[in-house]
Amino acid sequence: MNGVAMYTAVQAGGTDQLVLQHAPLVKRIAYHLLAKLPDTVQVEDLIQAGMIGLLEAIKHFDATQGASFDTYAGIRIRGAMLDEVRRCDWTPRSVYKKARMVSDAIRTIENQTGHEAKEAEVAAHLGISAAEYGQILQDSSCCRVFSTEELAEEGDHYLDEGAKLGDDPVDDISREGFEQALAEAIMSLPERERLVISLYYDEELNLREIGQVLNISESRVSQISSQAVLRLRSRLSGWI
Repeated sequence: MNGVAMYTAVQAGGTDQLVLQHAPLVKRIAYHLLAKLPDTVQVEDLIQAGMIGLLEAIKHFDATQGASFDTYAGIRIRGAMLDEVRRCDWTPRSVYKKARMVSDAIRTIENQTGHEAKEAEVAAHLGISAAEYGQILQDSSCCRVFSTEELAEEGDHYLDEGAKLGDDPVDDISREGFEQALAEAIMSLPERERLVISLYYDEELNLREIGQVLNISESRVSQISSQAVLRLRSRLSGWI
């Protein structure tokens, strides 16, 4: 039985059965997102928001639009979770401001010198101590340096309700260009930053586990990760 037929058959049996059938999907999406969010985000809050998204998906799904119910539900569930993350984001504006200052400083230094901006160079450019610079990196790791909008655009979540990938060739070309630029920017990162990004996003290790692999503290991993992200933002400023 295909996805649409299954949805129609289950829907005839009531909403409760659809909720029970797709509850594992909510949990799976919640834990996948949790791995990419700060420790302050609780998985229970994501699951609760995701269940609301599932109910909205059941209510609004239109089988004539061509997308499967599972795909559509996944989009609505993830979107509801990200809305909850946005709602609970109390990060001070000063943290975002300082993160942008670091990103701008990295771009300026690398444009002027032609080599990777080192931590000491960035701190000197900003006129702050190494300890102050480290604190900025630490603070940045606790905010949404990669915005929730960017998280939402992973995979098939470029989709809006009823829309399909590939409807606009210009958008497809633009996205492919950004993905290529991002891949090149990641490959050009300093070795340790590239390794941390790979372990975090590809291997899905948490900061403590990465620290054990590299034999450094969890807080140091957090700083390296933040600097890598800010370096990527500086190098991709034309796209962001």
